[in-house]
Amino acid sequence: MATQAELGKKALAASNYDEAIKQYTAALQQFPTSPDYLIQRSTAYHRANKYPEAVADAEQAVLAAHKRAKREAITEAQFRRACALYNLGRYGDAQFVFGIVKRLKPDHKMIDTWVKKSADALNKLADDDEKRKVTVKEVPEVEFGASDSNTLKGDGKSETSAALHSAPTIPPQQTPADKIRHDWYQNDKNVYYTLLAKGVPEDQAQIQITERSMSITFPLLSGSSYDMTLDPLFAAVNPAESKFKILPNKIEIVLVKAVPGRWKALEGSDAVINESTSARVTQEHHEKAEAKESSKPTGPVYPTSSKSGPKDWDKIAKDLRKADKGSAKSGLVEDDDDDDDEGGGAEHSFFKKLFKNASPDAQRAMMKSYTESNGTALSTDWSEVSKGKVETCPPNGMEEKKWAT
Repeated sequence: MATQAELGKKALAASNYDEAIKQYTAALQQFPTSPDYLIQRSTAYHRANKYPEAVADAEQAVLAAHKRAKREAITEAQFRRACALYNLGRYGDAQFVFGIVKRLKPDHKMIDTWVKKSADALNKLADDDEKRKVTVKEVPEVEFGASDSNTLKGDGKSETSAALHSAPTIPPQQTPADKIRHDWYQNDKNVYYTLLAKGVPEDQAQIQITERSMSITFPLLSGSSYDMTLDPLFAAVNPAESKFKILPNKIEIVLVKAVPGRWKALEGSDAVINESTSARVTQEHHEKAEAKESSKPTGPVYPTSSKSGPKDWDKIAKDLRKADKGSAKSGLVEDDDDDDDEGGGAEHSFFKKLFKNASPDAQRAMMKSYTESNGTALSTDWSEVSKGKVETCPPNGMEEKKWAT
């Protein structure tokens, strides 16, 4: 048996827009925050020339897609929103939202056509025409989940549907305390907090908002009370501009941020408040440690293939020289009187001894590798060096240059 969403899709493809709206409305009763269903119903409203309803559904789809972090759904919802705004004659708003779509998906198949249409429409207007104004924001500042309870006038402002006033309302059964859940999302300016609790008595509920805290209290049918407190909030808010609304199925709170920006979490802590101070102290500590370390004398580091990292050959040669002299004094080895006859210091002495004590094959390998590589490589492995010419391997940061002869 086909689902309402499948029936709605078939009706939309067959240009039966009223049927598509009916089927997607039924699907949204089961999944009220589905971005896809909201986008499809917005499309059906748009093609039925019901542009205010199309805007309302598209804006709800944008919010739902943001909550689920679905970039593709956000893009398509914004596109449906912009198209409906264009057909309402709100060309400034339409051009702004089409710009969002262009940024999110530059290769969108329809975006260039609609951007041109909105630009052409704006060019025909006087500079002071109201239709030029941009009154919308990237994330719609509307009540999430309100597309079925609200409709829009031709100017885009919301008004409560007359059907809601005429239909009798039955208070929903109160949600048990252990079943109450909450949700929140944000933009740069506001935090939107929702407490999913049915049957909250509006006349007895207490909601308090301070600069760094928020609390909700209301009586339960069991005789006890529900108490929820967030203290401290992640950052400061403006209590005077913040607002709340108690609805039959939930409590909605809009916290206006004192300083625009993104919150990492809903709740904060003293550690979060002092984070900048702590980071500054830590940075100063690291800078001092690095300065102290850099002041230590270090020997030159030569290119190496050793797995243990670069070696300070000066130190190694110096240590070997000390060891040799110590052994000579103790009579264990003969003292080489000619070590420094040719000059060159400890390094020269070290490589001289290395060559002197090597096997004939190793000596040949050393001579061949050192000469052919222009002094950039020294190998004692004749089986490897004998295979071909040893290429020049300049150290990091240097390059080989051939001199003209």
